[in-house]
Amino acid sequence: MQQVRERLRRSLGAIGVWSFALDGLAASDEAAAARAFEAAGSPVLWIPEGSSSKEAFSHAAHLLATTDRLSIATGIANMWARDPVAMANGARTLGEAWPGRFVLGVGAGHEYSAQMRGFTWDKPFSRMQWYVEAMADAPYEGPEPDPAVPVLLAALGPRMLALAGTATAGAHTYFVPVEHTAVARRALGPDPVLAVEQTVVPVAEASTARELARSFAAGYLELPNYVKNLRRIGYTEDDVAGVGSDRLIDATIAWGTLEQIAERVRAHLDAGADHVCLQVILDSEGRQVGVQQVEELLGMLAPR
Repeated sequence: MQQVRERLRRSLGAIGVWSFALDGLAASDEAAAARAFEAAGSPVLWIPEGSSSKEAFSHAAHLLATTDRLSIATGIANMWARDPVAMANGARTLGEAWPGRFVLGVGAGHEYSAQMRGFTWDKPFSRMQWYVEAMADAPYEGPEPDPAVPVLLAALGPRMLALAGTATAGAHTYFVPVEHTAVARRALGPDPVLAVEQTVVPVAEASTARELARSFAAGYLELPNYVKNLRRIGYTEDDVAGVGSDRLIDATIAWGTLEQIAERVRAHLDAGADHVCLQVILDSEGRQVGVQQVEELLGMLAPR
């Protein structure tokens, strides 16, 4: 496992890209966006599998096939969308076809995402424990990928972080302030990989930036796991109510000049993140991919 983790750290690098915006693009347009991220210097592109997203493995295959070096990571492939054998063997198929370029992020998603697929949301942590074990035991007749595909677990709370640290290569966190990154690193210990999503709004004027940030954050503040996580690390009922207090919005969404955003990314890295993936929000619908902003941030955050 240690070799898998070290290889994953190297392949992810310190900074990458996370994008919901690709879901709304035609295949040719998102391929062009992925190539632009690759040319800008991002080592990895994270893609979702939300309630109405493109299917994660076919989506990843398309992006891998239309780029040359870019790694594709699922953030996350939903465990309710496929059984553990299909999850494990889908990852093996991609990993063997594009060696070293696919990262499997797996998560429990949310109650509504289970229900819309015909499942009863019951004991998601226990199910994930079983699921990860079943993935590891999945039979496979194809050639094994070399290197093996690394698995990360979507994790926020202490039990899921502990499972990520013992059963997988590490954790992928989402919609979290810097203080959660420090909590997650302590829970994981020093060895597992910690990949943190950071939403950014590159707007310097406060009211405009917060309006865009709230258009993004509102849906997450309706989901119990995110609210519970924020309450657990000290945010109050008033902070998480409605579309969020200024304090909470400012902590979870990095807005301002690109230098101010870069400082937030550095803060995550200083708090224990191995990798920060940037999700750029430029409009209230989240439809713009933000290649230019990513390229500038990558340049500002390059090792000196």
